[in-house]
Amino acid sequence: MTEAADAEISPREAEVLGLVGDHLSNAEIAARLCISIRTVESHVSSLLRKLEVPDRRALARRAPVRGGASPDRAAAVLPAPLTSFIGRARERSELAALLKEHRQVTAVGPGGVGKTRLALAVAADAAGAYPDGVWFADLVPVTDPGMIAAAVAGALGLGEQPGRDLAESVAAALADRDALVVLDNCEHVLDGVAPFLERLLATCPRLTVLATSRARLMVPFERVYPVPPLSLDAGGDSDAVALFMERAAAVGRPLDAALRGQIAAVCARLDGMALAIELAAARCPTLGLDGITAALSHPLRMLTGGSRADERHRSVRAALDWSHALLEPADRALLRRVSVFAAPFTVAAAAEVAGVEDGLAADGLARLAEQSLLVVAAAPDGTEYRALETIRQYAAERLAEAGEPDEVRSRHLRWCLARAAGLEVARPDWRARFDQVADDLRAALAWAAEQPERRADAFGLARRLAELAFTRNLTGESQRRFEQAAALAAGPAESAAMLRQAAAVAGCRAAGDDMYRLRLAAASAARDAGDAAGAAVDLATAATMAFRYWATFVRIPPRDEALALLTDARKAAAGDRTTQASGHPAIQATPAGCDAAASAAVALAEAAVVADAFGAVQGPADNVAVPETIARAERAVELAARTGDPLAESAALDALTCAHIWAGDTFAAAARSRRRVTLLSSLPPSPAVTHELIDALGMVTEATLGAGDMPDACRWARQLDGHPSLAEVGHRAPLMVDALAGNVEEVLAGSVRLLDAWRRAGSPARAHLGPAVAAVAMVHGLRDDHDAQRGWREILDRLDVSAERAHGYAAVFDGMLLLHRGQARDALERMAPEASEVWKWVSWIWHHWYVALRAEAVVLTGDPDARRHVAEARAAVAGNPVAEALVARAAAVLDGDRDALLATADAFDAAGCPYQSARTLLLAGGEHAGRGTAAFAALGLAPKAVSLW
Repeated sequence: MTEAADAEISPREAEVLGLVGDHLSNAEIAARLCISIRTVESHVSSLLRKLEVPDRRALARRAPVRGGASPDRAAAVLPAPLTSFIGRARERSELAALLKEHRQVTAVGPGGVGKTRLALAVAADAAGAYPDGVWFADLVPVTDPGMIAAAVAGALGLGEQPGRDLAESVAAALADRDALVVLDNCEHVLDGVAPFLERLLATCPRLTVLATSRARLMVPFERVYPVPPLSLDAGGDSDAVALFMERAAAVGRPLDAALRGQIAAVCARLDGMALAIELAAARCPTLGLDGITAALSHPLRMLTGGSRADERHRSVRAALDWSHALLEPADRALLRRVSVFAAPFTVAAAAEVAGVEDGLAADGLARLAEQSLLVVAAAPDGTEYRALETIRQYAAERLAEAGEPDEVRSRHLRWCLARAAGLEVARPDWRARFDQVADDLRAALAWAAEQPERRADAFGLARRLAELAFTRNLTGESQRRFEQAAALAAGPAESAAMLRQAAAVAGCRAAGDDMYRLRLAAASAARDAGDAAGAAVDLATAATMAFRYWATFVRIPPRDEALALLTDARKAAAGDRTTQASGHPAIQATPAGCDAAASAAVALAEAAVVADAFGAVQGPADNVAVPETIARAERAVELAARTGDPLAESAALDALTCAHIWAGDTFAAAARSRRRVTLLSSLPPSPAVTHELIDALGMVTEATLGAGDMPDACRWARQLDGHPSLAEVGHRAPLMVDALAGNVEEVLAGSVRLLDAWRRAGSPARAHLGPAVAAVAMVHGLRDDHDAQRGWREILDRLDVSAERAHGYAAVFDGMLLLHRGQARDALERMAPEASEVWKWVSWIWHHWYVALRAEAVVLTGDPDARRHVAEARAAVAGNPVAEALVARAAAVLDGDRDALLATADAFDAAGCPYQSARTLLLAGGEHAGRGTAAFAALGLAPKAVSLW
């Protein structure tokens, strides 16, 4: 009986646990089980509690491992071979010993010697020695060295992390893991494998890598193991003979043991090369041993001279030549033409690319599979075929010799364009369908991009692949493909459009430097196209980005740089007519008659850069010019509305929202943020829409929370949490809402994803995560889980040491916890400054919460000036139902009015704040305390004896 069974987990939880053990992400588990990601999070959170483990990694070790392995070990994620592994006892032992002593071992040898099968066997044998798992990454389909990290991330089940490329995500995920990664077939992408692997080994001290390649990788820590041919030393009892007999029996009938000597002679002619032996054995039912011996004699006579390794490589070629010569001409043509496929293919695909009828393709593929020249496997959409890499390369050479590459690759390109165009993202199975063809789309694009006459097709495929990759949440690839499309565009106008798309994807990745660079490149392309207005928009947008998204930059553009861009944008918008040369321009400095979009973009940049609407780090420490900020932002909104572009209007409304925040107008900020979501919610998805919508949903969640509209805040939080682009990483805002409301289960479930995403991102010091982490720490404090609270506070210390934490969100969460524990004096000390003294740090969503909680602390400490504080607080929070109830409760305590106190419990319930309702009942005491204790227990919290009556 496993620990999982002892914990009485539900059948659905058992399914989730098994998939966690298989190292699937929450998004992948949701797709596999046809449930929501949020439901997966809830199951994972429940499992963490039931099995009493600290994190997802420890949870994976508790999963039942298929095949009876120890439940304390992670499962080995290795492909299942279709045929048995024969012999190689000595090689398995030697390679396994090297893996124990060296962090990176490369099994090298010529094609067909059996490197992959040996590596898989050794990895399976060694799986028990790697408690954090064994993974296999096949690099055969990879045609771009820049996609190495994507292939490995796919093997690990990793999604992309905003602000980090996939190489960083892989390194972060494996940083502290005692794991084995098998990289198969590295030789054709050595330029990408070597730097990726060097970086990985340098940052993951407990990671072991087993690679297979025809050439060594030339990286630090590498130990090379030359894979020898199959043993011939034992004659009729050798590994080579055993392999021949087993494979021949699989396609015909068992061979007589008396033939072992003759078989040994055949294997010797083939130099013990595994692939050559398998090809020969496949012919045994039709040719017999005599026919095989006769057929092999002639070509092998020509194999003289050169090194032993070269002879072995040529022996495989000789076997392939021989097997190829025995094919009918139509089957030869089919074999060489399907070599253009990078991934498994169907009969219909082969027929289209080979230029034959479906029936002929089906018959030909079956014959090629019978001769072991193709591997056949069942797939959800039917039978699929693929060629082993050595055979595929051989067939590709034959394709070149036949003078057919351009013709066949052109058909393959047309097939890829049709597949890409036909992928309907609305279909529930589109993700799997994209994954099936993605490698072929990439391979076709790589070929077409090098053919001048195919430039238009290459541009179209790059653009479509960029769109598909974005929807698939492969945002790093999407950005690269849009940039590739820009380079392939027929003219600078198309190039500018693609660069803007790339910039939007970079925004979704939280890659501020790329976003900025690409917008500037778009401005340059727009100028080349003679589009001055477009260039003005790009320049102004880049200036705005420097301030609006400053937290996503590595190199934060200084204010002077942004001002220079703004000046250039004004000139471009005015057709290079001179504008005000010095000093801050007037609000309406943009010349009349400018393009509407350019005017709006310039106005927004002025609000961002000149008036610091977004409170950027480049701005002044104290933005005292709030009226000017509001005026500039209102002007930006007015001009953006004239363009009819919801994205432009949303960006301007964001500036106005922030301006209202600095002014302390919480309700205006919430109203503007709601307007943004209304504008965006009906737009079709695109990178730019997604980037703006995620920002808007985050803003409206936080702004409505600041206004005390808990039902709306929860609604927006759920919409944000369910957005596909956040499937892996989540968002901080829902945790803050649920923590303040008292939705403990939601906080615990969301914290699992937050912690997992943060660790996989390399545990970066990102201050914007601070409020969510503080919220989780508070909830654990409310539950009296001191160890968990301490752990989350340690994370908070790594994330943020700023004034925003000290005087803003952390003061609110700390104060709320201290009041819960009956430590009113400590709470007041934590919130000692008046709100007006720290206005910039508490005027965001924390302003009303800070004022109301501080008023309660003042009352509970018996401050003689408490009545004045309560009156001022009541005026400050008027219109905020939660804050009003908090202040009313403080006033009831001050007046000793139990009825008024109990009335606030109803107010909290109506406002969607069950935690404060339960706390009110405890404060009321008497028969109400029991109800309060039960309410706290239902929330999963630990009540405190804080009754005032």
